[in-house]
Amino acid sequence: MSTLLAAFSDVLHPMMIGLVFFGTFVGIIGALPGLSATLGVAILLPVTYYLSPIEGMLLLLGIYTGGIYGGSIAAILLNIPGCPASLMTTLDGYPMSQRGEGGRAIGIATVSSFIGGT
Repeated sequence: MSTLLAAFSDVLHPMMIGLVFFGTFVGIIGALPGLSATLGVAILLPVTYYLSPIEGMLLLLGIYTGGIYGGSIAAILLNIPGCPASLMTTLDGYPMSQRGEGGRAIGIATVSSFIGGT
């Protein structure tokens, strides 16, 4: 039990949370059609060589989850899935954006991604 509490204290450190947020931001920006989350992790893997193992894993986790979420933005606005996981988002999100409800569709995708991620 003490090991689990020590792990939580390491992960909930402000710098670690900042790394996750930074990785998520980079993943969202990098979620262009054709650049999947897996490719984003592979491209940015050398950056983690200069970090500790915990920091590197949290950064890669943020990049991956941001890339998966960011793919839904391209799917909603452009009808092009940014990653394979957002293919079905094109069926509901793009028609909503054509009706002028693109912000609502992105909001639904954001909340759904947050709930699914946690």
